[in-house]
Amino acid sequence: MAELAFFSGTMDCGKSTLALQIQHNRSARGLLGMIFTRDDRAGAGRISSRLGLVAEATETDEDFDFHAHLVRHLTAGGRVDYVIADEAQFLSPTQVDQLARVVDDLGIDVYAFGITTDFRTRLFPGSQRLIELADRVEVLQVEALCWCGARATHNARTVGGRMVVEGAQVVVGDVATGPDGARGEVGYEVLCRRHHRRRLTAATAGAGQLSPEVLPTEGVPRQQR
Repeated sequence: MAELAFFSGTMDCGKSTLALQIQHNRSARGLLGMIFTRDDRAGAGRISSRLGLVAEATETDEDFDFHAHLVRHLTAGGRVDYVIADEAQFLSPTQVDQLARVVDDLGIDVYAFGITTDFRTRLFPGSQRLIELADRVEVLQVEALCWCGARATHNARTVGGRMVVEGAQVVVGDVATGPDGARGEVGYEVLCRRHHRRRLTAATAGAGQLSPEVLPTEGVPRQQR
């Protein structure tokens, strides 16, 4: 039986890496797949992993009809054994319904990969619909880490290294490469819930800048230690 599977997690937890691994494993067994993406960091028509893996993909937008696209391809004599939809959080609920029809009507496996919540901790509409419809929802087990070392559970949008909580839900950016970031540029950072609530990014918390000085203990009365 074909299935609609949704693989979710925070940024930087290996979603695109897993998508490319699935593509590699199935193509090695002679299966033919279609890869769809939207607003990938590598540019239009590409799916990329932060590990450096890149593959060609079909770029989609808000008007793209997955079911109609697959029907046209199959009617023209094409073959599709599975579908990969990366950056699935950007899909509309209607497009997720189309993916479900691809599974149910065409008997094709669909593997969707996406972030569950936005920088305000609100569900993306596409991710919400996938949770509602998917035969299988899996949270990726490769844990992204907050700057404090705890498991990162929330995505934060930053401007100049400082967390912001207002603005459009979708603004294309990437995980910051340094703790201070570039002033005025949009970046993203993964945080644990505690530091997301406190709006403490690596830059604003001064993470990694521990003092080399050691507090003296010699000569201090025992009751003061």
